[in-house]
Amino acid sequence: MRVAVLGNGGFGTAMALTLARGGAAVSLWGHDPAYTEGIAATRRNSRYLPSVTVPDEIRVSANAREVLAGAAVVLVAVPTQHVRTTLSAMAPWIAPDVPVVSLAKGLEQATGLRPTEALAEVLGRGGRIFALSGPSHAEEVALGMPTAVVVAGEDDAALHRLQEALQTERFRVYRNGDLLGVELCGALKNVMALAAGIADGLGYGDNAKAALLSRGLVEMQRYGLACGADPATFFGLAGVGDLAVTAFSRHGRNRAFGERIGKGATLAQVLQSTHKVAEGVWTAKVVAAAAGERGVEMPIATAVAQVLHEGLPPERAVRELMERDPKAET
Repeated sequence: MRVAVLGNGGFGTAMALTLARGGAAVSLWGHDPAYTEGIAATRRNSRYLPSVTVPDEIRVSANAREVLAGAAVVLVAVPTQHVRTTLSAMAPWIAPDVPVVSLAKGLEQATGLRPTEALAEVLGRGGRIFALSGPSHAEEVALGMPTAVVVAGEDDAALHRLQEALQTERFRVYRNGDLLGVELCGALKNVMALAAGIADGLGYGDNAKAALLSRGLVEMQRYGLACGADPATFFGLAGVGDLAVTAFSRHGRNRAFGERIGKGATLAQVLQSTHKVAEGVWTAKVVAAAAGERGVEMPIATAVAQVLHEGLPPERAVRELMERDPKAET
């Protein structure tokens, strides 16, 4: 099976390695020609996964048309905010019957759309677009550590085929028909991981983090229900599973980003200091606005957005959360 992976960041590279180990013929595309040529020459992704070797069997190229040629599956490992522009240029080279799987975990800032919705608009089709999500840090996936994820979509027969195509000995894939819920989980857990990181940066302990994540999961499900998602999805791999790993692991980009904010760095300072993307930064702003419009109570997500984008001091945000009116746990 030929697989095209669009995006040579950490997770795109990790998925290319995983599928190549499973026997697929993998081509990996990157948007930066010079950097991508460097990976092809050195077989190292020094910026995102410096500890692993990219085997010669994986074709690495900045030529999207060549990477997509003959692909039976296309994985889109492009940050959410770049999905639309990146895939718009590639749309003529992706056949209508080829399944496209989004690996992004965010919401488009300009429109509030989920990655698969943006892909559907760009590619001009619906049912053949899917999402892969779950607790899956690139650093561990790349090393072949045991990982379980879900692939979600509306075409059950196609989901079965994708499950078989993407699963390997160390990479277990479950099916989920709740595409909406799976994508919302992936986007919202990043916001809550930012909150957990801010608490870490402020020097708060395990009690504070556990409270933030417990109440954060409530907010995630509350928002999902308002959008029409299946509430059970939020207690599966894409929901509580991904939330836990992102909020506690040393590999969690959003947690680490939030920790620096909690220690006093500004949003601009953190953004300028790294090539890596923390999707929750932009998702927080989108979700806070959408929650207000929908009348959904999301105090943690709103506080994160205010800290990042409105200059609310983290200590004050925590104080305001703690001083909210007493209520029943719901």
